[in-house]
Amino acid sequence: MSGSTPDQRQSARLISTVDADKLPLFQYVEKIFSGPGGVPGRTNLLIRQPGKPVTHKILKINNLSSKGLSRFPNEIYELGSEISSPDAIMLRSTKLHDMEFDSNLKAIGRAGAGVNNIPVERLTEIGVPVFNAPGANANAVKELVIGSLFMAERNLHKAVSYTQGLTSVGEALDGEVEDGKKRFVGRELPNRTLGVIGLGAIGVEVANAAAALGMNVIGYDPAVTVSNAWQLSPEIEKANTVDEVLAKSEFLTFHVPLIEATKNMINSQRLSTLVDGVVVLNFARAGVVDEAAILAGLDSGKIKTYICDFPTSENIAHENAIALPHLGASTAEAEENCAIMVADQLREFLEHGTIKNAVNFPGIELSRKSDHRLALIHRNVPDMVGQISHQLGASSINILAMINESHHNVACTLIDTESAVGESTMAAIRDIEGLLKARQV
Repeated sequence: MSGSTPDQRQSARLISTVDADKLPLFQYVEKIFSGPGGVPGRTNLLIRQPGKPVTHKILKINNLSSKGLSRFPNEIYELGSEISSPDAIMLRSTKLHDMEFDSNLKAIGRAGAGVNNIPVERLTEIGVPVFNAPGANANAVKELVIGSLFMAERNLHKAVSYTQGLTSVGEALDGEVEDGKKRFVGRELPNRTLGVIGLGAIGVEVANAAAALGMNVIGYDPAVTVSNAWQLSPEIEKANTVDEVLAKSEFLTFHVPLIEATKNMINSQRLSTLVDGVVVLNFARAGVVDEAAILAGLDSGKIKTYICDFPTSENIAHENAIALPHLGASTAEAEENCAIMVADQLREFLEHGTIKNAVNFPGIELSRKSDHRLALIHRNVPDMVGQISHQLGASSINILAMINESHHNVACTLIDTESAVGESTMAAIRDIEGLLKARQV
């Protein structure tokens, strides 16, 4: 260990002489992280216990950030794009709706916020959590939205197109520039009203940034979390309905998931309620506005400009629409943040059964009370926990700690036991009606 301090060398020697049979894998990892004189960067230093499975296979799809992939220690994880029967899949935007899933699959991690490319309902039915990275790309989207406000009100896209078409030189060019700039006179943003529909991680950042620019901001979200509400600037006006926002806003921006309740939030019926000359921004999902209504609004002048991240042949062709090639989270920083967040969540789930930021299962976490843990996913039905406890008791296995959380029709249970659970007991637990996944971690 060239370049190590004496404390680091001593720590490495102590770690290397630990009796692996007396130190469980998860405790050993914690020793490396938190032991005195720990070795920085040596998070992959592990001693494998004889007979204990320590390798998780991750199928990686798309070009994922190396900083995210590096969160998986090589000693206990195998990563690849051709992995068969993976424990988990990590991806960005590839559509999985036609994919057949192996029975070994335990989790899917989407390095981004939206999960429209993943068959969430089908995966829920087989007990597979789908993790995403809410908020990891919030700053990237916020910057694009704020930039789009300037683009729309200063007519930047049209001005750039105009100058790119100039062919004169010298004084003739100067004259064309002076003559042309009159066409692109814009307006400033302070004291104008921005409506923000959806006050999640992105919506909050957009609202606060616009308020900092001097805009009047009105926001709406019927399910805003306490955490996000605390982060909102006190200048933000809170609306009670979508229609209230639409009727007051000179600019509209949407930051909601695409679900049944958010489809076509601007449609032909609502078009007449909009402020004349409104600017509409959509960096959420294509379906949250009815594009036919948007195009009709552009034709009539009701909508001055439409800027979105979802090109279609129709909006590309319209002179007052600006369609970007899905740039919302396309920054190096956002891609890294998303990959790191999802990788950490997959590790916590595979190694400890912890669930955080799964779109289809409840959050669950239990501090380790022993070396032996059961991670169970099952239907949310009466007596499920009782049946599991009965099987453990029938095998004289004592429960040290347990937690159960539910979400709609599914639930998760973590159980720390005093001793290891044998295969016959595991088989009996798996045979319980409504039990979807059962494993020891």
